Amino acid sequence: MRMEILGCNGGISGELRTMCLRVDDDLLIDAGSGAGDLSLTQVIAVNTVFLTHSHLDHCGFLPLLADAAANFRDTPLNVRALPETIAAIKHNILNGEIWPDYSALPSPDHPYLTFTPLQPGETVEMAGRGITALPARHAVPAVGYWLNSGSSSLVYSGDTTLCPEFWQALNRIPNLKYLLIETTFLNENAAGATRSGHMTAELLAQGLSLLQQPVELFIVHMESGREQKTMREVQQAAGRFKPEILKRGMVFEF
Repeated sequence: MRMEILGCNGGISGELRTMCLRVDDDLLIDAGSGAGDLSLTQVIAVNTVFLTHSHLDHCGFLPLLADAAANFRDTPLNVRALPETIAAIKHNILNGEIWPDYSALPSPDHPYLTFTPLQPGETVEMAGRGITALPARHAVPAVGYWLNSGSSSLVYSGDTTLCPEFWQALNRIPNLKYLLIETTFLNENAAGATRSGHMTAELLAQGLSLLQQPVELFIVHMESGREQKTMREVQQAAGRFKPEILKRGMVFEF
């Protein structure tokens, strides 16, 4: 499997893009503003989008992706997500006011978008690739994703605060190689992290204390303008894992 980082930031400005991970040519994990850098040919090649949750920085470009490729595809773009995420997108975005309901247009029999619900722990097998939804704790229902090529695995947390079930799931992955995990807030904003369901470096350290195997650690979704300070706190809290900043344009092969 090959993953290209199209967006990995908590906000936009300059070269920053919000969450979007491209897997091989045909899959996206989240559809934040990073999806906007795909060429039309690349957009048309995407068959499936796995969403972690319903916040705009993770799903906001989904309607635009469907629109861009609609006239060039014979099949709809399939979206896999929690039932709550699907319901939120249909109610708040594909409502005929913010955007047309592409799950029923241009006709119910031939829509631009289809939705397939999934649950934490569920694995989707796609051309020899396993994609499993992992538990997460956020301000809205959310999951992370475990991508398994068979030989090795990569996990992306999505947005989550400390979630023991997430770390327990990681301990059950025998071929875990990469962990892409959010650390949104500075330690001084622990109250904000609790309120919004995000991670601080101190919470990350608590999670890593539950991890029983080595992993290559990459930090994502930091607040814009506070990345360097956040990484200093992460280094102090989790330096034994040699954490790195995830950057747009990085490629993982596993």
